[in-house]
Amino acid sequence: MLLYLQPDSDKPLYQQIRDQIVTGLATGQLFVGESLPPIRQLAVDFGIHYHTVHKAYDQLRQEGLIRLNRRTGAVIWCDPPPPGFAAQWREQVRVLLAEAWVKGMSPDDILATCADIVRSFQPVGGLRSGAEAGSKQAAGNAAHGGRGGSRPPGRVRLDDEGGES
Repeated sequence: MLLYLQPDSDKPLYQQIRDQIVTGLATGQLFVGESLPPIRQLAVDFGIHYHTVHKAYDQLRQEGLIRLNRRTGAVIWCDPPPPGFAAQWREQVRVLLAEAWVKGMSPDDILATCADIVRSFQPVGGLRSGAEAGSKQAAGNAAHGGRGGSRPPGRVRLDDEGGES
C-alpha cells in the first residue's frame, strides 16, 4: 500500500495519514498484525515533522486500530468498537450525506456512491492476520527505503511487495 500526502490540501497531514491507514485496513491492503513503519522513518520519508506522524498514530491508537509499544512498534489492530460508537458514526455519516444533498446530489447518486464504497471493503471478520498475510511486513524494512529512488515526494510505500498497491 502506498500513502499519498497532499501538502496543499485543507486536510491536515496527520489526518491524511490516519485516513489512508483506515481505508487500507478496510479495503484489505493492510491486515491485522502487520507492522507500520516506525514514526521517525515515516516522517523522514515524507520530509515532515515527527510529531505529525506521531499524532496520526496516536489517533489510530486511541481509536483501537493500532497498538503501539517500544518493542514491536506500531502494529495494525482492531479493538471492538467502544460504547456509543454507532451513534457517533451515524452522526458523522448524516453530516456527509447532508453535504452531498445540499450540493445537489440525487438520492440515487448518494446511495450508489455509498454502495460502491462499501463493496470495496473487506469484511471485518475476514481480515487476515499478519501471519496469514505471510511474511509481509509493513515498511520499516529494507523494501520501505528512504527518500531515494524515483518515488515522487509525498508518497510512501507501506508494504514490501514489488508492485504498486
